Amino acid sequence: MASNPLSYHHHRLREVSSLLHASPPPFIFINDPIAPRLTAQALLSVLSSTTSTTTSTHHVHVNAVTCLSARLLFDAILNGLARWTPSWEEGCTNWSGPNDTGRYNESLDAFLRGLKTLYSVLHHGSSNLSQVTRFVIVIERADRLKDRLPDLIVPLTRLAEMTRLDLAIIFISSGRWDDMRPSLGASPDPYFVDISVPTKEACIAHLRSVFRSCRTQPNLPLNPYHPALEGMYASFASILCDACFPFTNDPDELTYAAAARWPGFIQPILENHAIERGNGDSNLAEPDDNEHLFTEEAMLVDVQDFVTPPEEVRMRLYRYFKPSITSALEQLYPRSSNAQDWADANQPSLEALETIFPVHRADHPSRPQVGAPVKEKPTEPYRNLTRISKFILIASFLASMNPAKSDLRMFGRGLDEKKRKRRRITKAPSAKTKSGPIKIPQHFLGPAVFPLDRMLAILGALLEENDSDDDFRPFKIDFSIPGEYTDMEVSRVGVCATIIDLTSSRLLHRTSPAERLDGPPMFKCGVSYDVVLGLAKELDVPLQDLLWDPL
Repeated sequence: MASNPLSYHHHRLREVSSLLHASPPPFIFINDPIAPRLTAQALLSVLSSTTSTTTSTHHVHVNAVTCLSARLLFDAILNGLARWTPSWEEGCTNWSGPNDTGRYNESLDAFLRGLKTLYSVLHHGSSNLSQVTRFVIVIERADRLKDRLPDLIVPLTRLAEMTRLDLAIIFISSGRWDDMRPSLGASPDPYFVDISVPTKEACIAHLRSVFRSCRTQPNLPLNPYHPALEGMYASFASILCDACFPFTNDPDELTYAAAARWPGFIQPILENHAIERGNGDSNLAEPDDNEHLFTEEAMLVDVQDFVTPPEEVRMRLYRYFKPSITSALEQLYPRSSNAQDWADANQPSLEALETIFPVHRADHPSRPQVGAPVKEKPTEPYRNLTRISKFILIASFLASMNPAKSDLRMFGRGLDEKKRKRRRITKAPSAKTKSGPIKIPQHFLGPAVFPLDRMLAILGALLEENDSDDDFRPFKIDFSIPGEYTDMEVSRVGVCATIIDLTSSRLLHRTSPAERLDGPPMFKCGVSYDVVLGLAKELDVPLQDLLWDPL
């Protein structure tokens, strides 16, 4: 994709451009920790677009990643300055001087001699001999020179001094100069240019510039890069940056993720637009039954024909696709997949169209229901749980909602083996206003964390009071002490296995790490009040009487 690399650091590069066309320093070091490639593109764009009547500037761009040896580096610089392109028909020969007799890549001395020869050829071959010939050598990813060609760092930084030419060399790196500076002060101090980290607004502007460079003509069929969708893309870019900025703010990575997610993101909008234009009534159209609406002839549209969806539709669109943006970054940032394969594997289904535009759902009130199949309501997952699993969920809900100090009053027994009842205290309204914070009921704060042994104690109390099924009790064991059978049941391995299964099913949430050995495991209830109330009614458990703050 083409892009506008000047969108977020053009101020510092204009400073470099002014120096290069006035009186450039022999050595410039540009540090861009995020996107050195964009900085190199921006600098080359400035050098190519600026003209001068007094100076003839010849520049070359070399990527240090591709220069595995000194010969490759020397040939890349000389070929770029001479505008020489090796061809297969001519034997892939490099630039070898005006008489094709020189070899300027064998050593550093030969390379310096080649620069002087090229300078003389370009200066005398110019139509205006009064112009000053100037060389500008841009080396991208210069930090790679330290690992591959460390002996050339000093000669390159002193290239203008060694050749005595009007020459400037520019290092562009994501690392600092101090990390690659040669020892003993062999290299001169460069002119430093630090590129700031791009902000969210700058990245959004960069993404919008990418869209403008890729957009199609207005008279072409409506497609993801149609000019009519530029407003939607601006909102998409904002959502993309919100989701990805905690992980990366590299404009290249954001552009790559946007290229993978944008076509699928806008597909429900395009499908709905085609259905509305084809039938005039979106309530009676289905994409599967109207494939002719998605042909190029049917999708031809001017910019004025497309209407941006209302805010409500856009909010549903954003909520539906926002989780997939983070998923795209997880796969694309480490290059576990490429953008095309990820986009093909994550194409939105018909469910996306029905979620964003409920009018297309088969059960929508405005749709005809004649002969429409009635979908059965899926069974709730907790209906298929075992009896002990239901008791565990009720016990976890009570442990999350009741304070720990209330367990003895709510579930304890006295010497007469009668369960203690909660004493209801009714306070008359007082005219005196109390100062201090107001206590918020626990059901407004959400489920609290509780230890495993507390939940097992509540489970034992529930089984003792509400599990009256004696068919499964062993007959050969005499339980003479009240609660002895219940203590045996809650200490079984099957109860612990059931708790693990409920945790894996996200009906219970374990809050303590599994590798922690000190203290009991900590859990939190993962089901709602309505679910627990249904389970309590099924098991004849008086849930309201067992809650410290009844709902």
